[in-house]
This record gives sequence, C-alpha cells and structure tokens, in this order.
Amino acid sequence: MIRGLPRGIRRRLLRMMRGLVCRCRSNARRKRGGFMGRSGIDLFIEDGAYTTLSSAVVILVVLTLLFSSTAAIWSMSRAGDTQVAADSGALAGANVISSYHTAATVVDASILSLGLAGFATIGTGLVAMLVPGGKIAASDMVDTGIEIIKTRNRFAKSASEGLQKVETALPYLVAARATQAVSAQDTDNVTYTGTALAVPRTSESDFVALEGSEISTDAIESTSKDLDYAAKELKKASEKTSKAKERAWLADCGGSDRGAVGSCSCMWERARSLAKLSGEQNRHYTSSIDWEPQIALNRAKTYYRRRLANERPLGGGVEMEAESVARKAFYAYAIEELDHSYIKDDGEKILSQIPFLPRTPDEVKGTQLYTDAMWPTSDIGGKTYLHYGTGCPNYKNGSPGGLASVVDYDGHDVCEECQFDVVDLGRALMPPSFIENGFEYHFDEFKRALEEYVECRNKELELMRQTEDEADRAGNAFDQAIKALSGERPRIAPPGRNGVVAFAVSGDMTSPGKLNSSFNKPVTLGSRGAISAAVLAPDNATAQNNVLSRFFSTLEERSGGVAGVLDGVMDVWGRLLVGYGDIQGSADELMDEMIKDLGGGSGALGSIASWLGDTVSASVAALGLEPCDLRLRKPVLTDSANVIKSPGSDIAGLSQAQDKLRSIPLGVTDPKALCEALEYQVERTISGTVFTLAEIPLPGGGSIPLTVDVATLVGALGGGS
Repeated sequence: MIRGLPRGIRRRLLRMMRGLVCRCRSNARRKRGGFMGRSGIDLFIEDGAYTTLSSAVVILVVLTLLFSSTAAIWSMSRAGDTQVAADSGALAGANVISSYHTAATVVDASILSLGLAGFATIGTGLVAMLVPGGKIAASDMVDTGIEIIKTRNRFAKSASEGLQKVETALPYLVAARATQAVSAQDTDNVTYTGTALAVPRTSESDFVALEGSEISTDAIESTSKDLDYAAKELKKASEKTSKAKERAWLADCGGSDRGAVGSCSCMWERARSLAKLSGEQNRHYTSSIDWEPQIALNRAKTYYRRRLANERPLGGGVEMEAESVARKAFYAYAIEELDHSYIKDDGEKILSQIPFLPRTPDEVKGTQLYTDAMWPTSDIGGKTYLHYGTGCPNYKNGSPGGLASVVDYDGHDVCEECQFDVVDLGRALMPPSFIENGFEYHFDEFKRALEEYVECRNKELELMRQTEDEADRAGNAFDQAIKALSGERPRIAPPGRNGVVAFAVSGDMTSPGKLNSSFNKPVTLGSRGAISAAVLAPDNATAQNNVLSRFFSTLEERSGGVAGVLDGVMDVWGRLLVGYGDIQGSADELMDEMIKDLGGGSGALGSIASWLGDTVSASVAALGLEPCDLRLRKPVLTDSANVIKSPGSDIAGLSQAQDKLRSIPLGVTDPKALCEALEYQVERTISGTVFTLAEIPLPGGGSIPLTVDVATLVGALGGGS
C-alpha cells in the first residue's frame, strides 16, 4: 500500500500497475522466447519502442520525487511559520510604541490647547467687560478662563508623571505584547516562544516643559477685578453722561420723530415757528447719538440773528416801540454772548462757556444791558430823563443829552411818554423765558442739561483714564501669562523610537504520518528560530483621520456635552484641540472671531474694548507656535539590520540571540525572563490592570481618564513581575 496519498490517486495507480502487468504477460506469450526469456536492454524495447516497463519506472521516479518534494515543502513551511510568529511579535511590539506616541501627542495637545482655550476665554472676558450693553457675564467668563488655566496646570503635572512612568515600563510592555502575539501562533503540534526588544531601551524624552510649565494666574485675577470695577464705574458715568446729553438733545430737538414734535416743545420747533428758519438753517436730529451740544448753540445764534433782523413793534404807540427796542437790545446782547460761547471736548477734558440770558429785571441788572451806556437822554425842564430811543416824543421836545446806562437812572423819575427803565426792559424778556412758547424757555432747559452733561462728561473722562490704565495692566498681565505657552515644548522620544526587534523559536517536530511512505523517510525538524523588526510609518493626516480628531470625537461622547459655567467652552477647546496641527493659525482665527462676536460699541467703553481686543489678539499672534505632526503612525515590517544598527541602538552588539532564546523552555510566557535571556533588562513599573496616564479635565467640571489597558498587554499572560 502506498501510504500518504489521497485515496482516489492511490486507487488509480494500483489500477494502472495491474494493467501493466497484464500487458507484459500477454506480450511475452506472443513473442518468441517469452517474457522470461528476455534480458538486458531488451526488457525496455519492443518493436523499436519503449516497453510498458519503462513507463512504470518513470512513474516510480516521479512518485519518489513527489514525496520528497512534499516533505521538503512541509519542512520549509514550518520554518516559515516561525518567521510569521516573529513578524507578529514585531508588529505587536511596535504597536505599543504607536499607542504611546498617540497618547503622548494627545497629552501635549490637550495641555497646549487647554491653555489656549483658557486664555481665549480670559481675553474675551476682559474685552467683554468693556463692551457697552454686553449680554455676557464678563466676570464669570474671566473666572471660567482662570479655572481652565488652573485645571491645565494640574493636568500638565499629572500628565508628566504619567508619561514618565509609562516610558519606564515601555520596554516591558513591548516585550509583553510581543510575547503574547508570538504565543498566539501556537498549534496542537508546535509551540512558539518569543519576545521583542524596544530599540533603544532608554528614553530621551524631555518633560521639563511639562513639569515646570505651571502658569500663574495671580496677576490676571488681580487686574481683571480692578478692570471690572473700573469698567462698571465708567459704565455708570457713561450712562449718566448719556442721559444728560439726551435731555439737552430733547430741549433742542424735542424727539426723534420731527413729525411728532408738538408746538412749543423745543428750540428747533420754536426757531421754525418764530424765526421762520428754513430746514437747512434749522436741522432736526433724530438721535442724541449723532447730535452734539454745539448744534444747539449754533441754532440759537442763527435764531437771534434772524429775530434781530426781523424785529418790529407789535402795534402802534410809544409803548410798543419801547418794547420792540428792548427786544432788539436783548437779541443783540444774546448774539454777542453766543459768539463768545463754546463747548470744547478734546477727549481729556470738556470745557464750556454758556451764555447767560436774563429773564427778569433783577437778572437784567447783572448784564451789560443794565450797565452799558447805550440809551439816549434829554433835559426837560431842568431834569434829565432816560428814553428807549430818539423816537420818544419827550426826547424830541427836550434838549438832547448823551448816552447813558439804565443803572445811571435806576430809581430816578422815568419819562412820562416811554416810561423806559429796567422794569420795562425786563418785562420784554419775561414771557418767552417762563412759558413754553418762548425760545428762551427751551434754551434755558438746554443750558441746565448741558451744565449737567459737562459735569458728567468730565467725570466720565476721568474714569476713562483710570479704566485705560487698568486695561493696560490687564493686557500686560495677559501677555506675560500667555507667553508661558510658547516656552519649550515636550520632546517625545520614548524607548523603541527606532523600532523593535522580535525573536521567535519553536520546538522539535516530526513530519506527520500522512506524508511518510515507501518513497521517502520521515522528516525531523529541530528547534527553529526567526528574527523580525518593525518600525512606525506615518500615515497621511486628514481632517477626519488624525490623532486628535478621533480622540476628541470620543471625548465629546464621553463628556455628555458638558459646557460648564460658560456655554461653548467645550467647543472652544475642541476647536483648538482638533486644530492642533496648525495651532497658531487656529488660535489666531478663534481669538479674532470671539472678540468680533462681542460686538463693538461706541463711547468710552467701546474704544477701550477695541484697544484691549487688539492687544489680546496681538499677544496670541505673537506666540509663534510651531505646526505639529498629527499623522497616525502604523507599524510596518523592515529589515532587522535597519533597527539593530540604527543610530543610538543599544543592542547593536547583540549576538547569538537565537541560541540564547532556544535555551529557554518552550511555553515560557514571562516577558521579563525572555528579555533577560537576551541580556536585555526590563522593569514592570505599572501595577494593576488599567493605568491612568492623566485625567483629561472638562471645562465645566469633572474629568475623563486617559488610560493604558495593561491587562490587554500582559494580564492574559499570567506571568511577569
């Protein structure tokens, strides 16, 4: 029986051989001498052709070669299986390095982006303090940003400790994961043992930046409180100034809708009705925002010039003539006073000179109308009288005298015809000053509002200077604090940065009985060994395929949409985190958008807010953060010599590695023991099944642990120390 062949093939070969024997016997009987009478080469030649015996010999040779080749192929495949085990160990070990690199990148990105998110929130809050009518609780915004910075500080410290601890154990974790991967190749007939070595074994990572990167927020806390107080006081003063200005505007224009301005309600309406001023000469302003007090003064000048030019007696008789002259005198006096009036606001201080327009006889006594010699006199019957003008009949009947003042004849007898005196002069001014149908009534309202406006405005300017000083202090504190983010960045250079080298061996084994036959001998294989190596190859990063986009998508799911004290902080952090590859550009763009979204605003607060916003944006722009590599790193096989002889390799002198590995009994699963057999010392420094690398803080409170699942690496092995 031919063993080791499939049943169908075996059956056909037996049938063929029986046919050959029959043919040989039949031919022998037909030939002279018979089959047994032939010898030598005649056995293989019949009538000039090969005999069926030659065919049988060929078949036997082919079968011999077939079984020999099958045994050889089986032997080589068993050796190839050992190489597969080594390759699996190399890829598994390199994957540990890849996972650590990802975790370290996430930690660095979280620290930097969290710091930027805190400063973005602080900066926006500082500006929001100065935005008039802002709906955002600016002080809460600053407090939230400060808390984010403090959380970042705690995170940086814990992350540094976690990364260092993982790096210490990284060679062991690489070996453990590789040992597990090699053992996973075991079958019923063969056992594989192996491990992987991280090259180099030592770390050159630098965590100084993380350990010493605590950012102080004391100066920001102090200056922000002072700025908030100054801004609130300035806001109060600005509101008072605005109200006083609005009252002055109402006295001048009477309201925003000129069509709704009632009769006798404001200077604009009275000037239009009494002086018949045109729209160009008498403009109406719909808001106090685009109105200035000087407009009212200019309107009064135009009004009195027109009234003086158009003044006429309201009736016949000397008395009407005297009242008309008194009004002309008042108009001329008002024009002169208004020509000397001004309102000057240079941004440092407001100065004003407001004309005093008398309303009563007693008030006339305090003016030039009372003291200036501008009234004609005449001598009648040896007595001198004061007249309103040369048109007075008694003046014409008497002997003309010179000009005199009202004060010179105050208390003297008055002219019987014109009866002109200080009372008469004041009487002409009283009605328009005390009732709403007079221009002077509304001008007096404007003057009182203007005086209050000047007082409030000067207080506002003083507080503005104080607020500017506090804003400057806050801006400097912000700039000094954020500079800490541009300091030395951590250098991630863990063990295994050059790659990993894996070793695998298998035990003795004999070819299975199905492959053994009369045509070949059983094949016995001794222990076999293989070496492999793997390195990390970067995968091109995209917006959807990079270290941080995947991480933050998971972070969002686990956070449950936490927003915290300030809505949108999570979004701010997430945007900076995912934009870590171009962190400078992301920070600049975000800062500009956040400040722009606050709105501008006018007035003192608005101008300071604009200046502080530019200062904050400039501080962020000046960081000069370098772009970061966010490409995912995937393990790939490589020539082991590339890793063993790589710069900085500490296993370059490794020799007889397979011999040493073969000395270890098959089935050993202790990674540390396997490494020691290769004269490669490792330490397991992480206890427990899950090690927390760091706590990812959430802006609203709470945290999400960034963990290393040690159980996945070594827990299933049941060995180690």
